[in-house]
Amino acid sequence: MAATQAEPSMRKDDAPWTREAFEAQLRGLGVRYHIHHPFNVRLNSGQCSPDEIRGWVANRFYYQINIPLKDAAILSNCDDRETRRLWVQRILDHDGYGDDPGGIEAWACLADAVGLSRDELWSLEHVVPGVRFAVDAYVNFARRVPWQEAVCSSLTEMFAPQIHKDRLSGWPSLYPWIDPQGLNYFRSRIPLATRDVEHGLAVTLDYFKTSAMQQRALDILKFKLDILWSMLDAVEKATTR
Repeated sequence: MAATQAEPSMRKDDAPWTREAFEAQLRGLGVRYHIHHPFNVRLNSGQCSPDEIRGWVANRFYYQINIPLKDAAILSNCDDRETRRLWVQRILDHDGYGDDPGGIEAWACLADAVGLSRDELWSLEHVVPGVRFAVDAYVNFARRVPWQEAVCSSLTEMFAPQIHKDRLSGWPSLYPWIDPQGLNYFRSRIPLATRDVEHGLAVTLDYFKTSAMQQRALDILKFKLDILWSMLDAVEKATTR
């Protein structure tokens, strides 16, 4: 993975960062976010073919349908009632509830818009091994670590609103063959990601207090960023001709 900017500096002594400095270190890892991946750069600059876009949509769907499993794993390990009351909303956001069809259905509508059939999407026939391995590793991580560490891994959402904004602003003109209604997933995630980050960041800043724990938090966030980067590596290799 090649970052485009300098990463946060490592701590030079054993003193923990202040709350503000710790948050700055976490946010500084945005240089590793997959918004900088060559495939995403091509995707958001109009350089991807319809087949490449369909391949990306089909593979990213495997991540989407596993998000509720990841969040359920966090809930199963969490002994804090107030956190559970907030975190359960994430499952509902993706699976849907009441009149809200949820994020998974919104992604399926994106598949419709790019010409990928529902049968193809739900069969997972286009999901490549590298994507399956990366996503499964993330879900397994959430199952086995303390819930606060799994919460920390979710902080990649700090960087997500911009990638969604880029798609919303660019895709309608770059890919006019895609039905704009199919982009509603990106539109819906901007406020939801902002809300989710507020809670996840508070948990992380409260829990990771010592210098060693703060370094652990950075390593966890790097792990999650690597998951997302690896997914695009696999998609790029599978779809680019």
